[in-house]
Amino acid sequence: MDKAKLDRISELYRKSQTPEGLTSEEKEEQKTLREEYLSIIRRNFRSTLESIEYVDEEKK
Repeated sequence: MDKAKLDRISELYRKSQTPEGLTSEEKEEQKTLREEYLSIIRRNFRSTLESIEYVDEEKK
């Protein structure tokens, strides 16, 4: 995910905390961006877990 999208996620979050809040279009954009971000995080985490190799010290 590029820096512009990450910045946009942050921008939308900050705006959501203001009294004006987000418009319905911005809420949908925020949801889409968050889903994309979480998908990338999950993929990277899964890849990390799959690369872990268990080594039993006693059986060496």
